[in-house]
Amino acid sequence: MSGVAFGALAISYVIGSVPTGLVLVRLLKGEDIRQYGSGNIGTVNVFRVAGTPIAILVLAVDVLKGLVPVLLAVRWGTGPWVSMVCGLAAIAGHNWSVFLGFRGGKGIATSFGVLLALSPVAAFAAAAVWIVVVAATRYASLGSILGVGAVPFVLWRLGQPPAYVVFGVVAAIFAIYRHRANIRRLVAGTELRINDRRAKS
Repeated sequence: MSGVAFGALAISYVIGSVPTGLVLVRLLKGEDIRQYGSGNIGTVNVFRVAGTPIAILVLAVDVLKGLVPVLLAVRWGTGPWVSMVCGLAAIAGHNWSVFLGFRGGKGIATSFGVLLALSPVAAFAAAAVWIVVVAATRYASLGSILGVGAVPFVLWRLGQPPAYVVFGVVAAIFAIYRHRANIRRLVAGTELRINDRRAKS
């Protein structure tokens, strides 16, 4: 691996590792987001705990955490495979942050940012799936699982490079793995809906 590629991967992971939801909620509300709702540091739980404006800010920064590393990798001329691995490194940073003892969020917003850089059409298709599912069920986790699960198929149907399709498969595996507890709660009927707010049990 070239020095440029290795540096791009390291920078991508560090950018992804910034725990946006934890930092912003603590700064702006004085609360630890991990003690409320699902305990997750992502946008949906921030919405439950801190309200819409802060949730939008967290969403925007988390999307940028995926978008910026890929755009930098493309600018540095690393090629599609390294660019998409930089995207996966950013998602891994969000999910297993070096700043949180290798814990973190679910990676959906950061995955959307990566996908937005690789294939805007696929990104908006995944967002459309999320919106429809959440509007119908009020379960953000279900929308995330189905939205990201559709990504590899959409990328393949769009004729995107093989590297991007591989990204879609790995990102879907990441997301499903990070949502495994949500899947159990969905099956049990105990999953929080998007507007539920209560202290973490």
